[in-house]
Amino acid sequence: MYEIGVSTRFEAAHRLHGDFGPATRVHGHSYRLDAIVRGPRLRSDGTLLDITIVQGALAAIVADLHYRDLDEVPDLAGINTTAEEVAAYCWRRIAAALQVHPEATHLSVRIWENSDVYGGYSSDL
Repeated sequence: MYEIGVSTRFEAAHRLHGDFGPATRVHGHSYRLDAIVRGPRLRSDGTLLDITIVQGALAAIVADLHYRDLDEVPDLAGINTTAEEVAAYCWRRIAAALQVHPEATHLSVRIWENSDVYGGYSSDL
């Protein structure tokens, strides 16, 4: 299986709902978003996928989330904005950009809240 990866960063605030101690108060993170695209074979040019497609999808996500309160983002309304849920939201957006690229068969997304902690979502496309 071949893979390509793209990372980007954004700043955002949120609060968790439930039994999360001080994380139930509004707080911020310097998030890192990783997208890993996998597929079983390369195209004739030796690439799995034009990496700018993934970069563009991530840039669109960052444009919507950077310096925002995640709890106020319409597509995240009513969702507990854990790293796992934000990863699933990002997965759906990136997957939509990959739908016309059959060489991409699997997508993994990780949302890092700091250098030691991430939540992720991974599924076949």
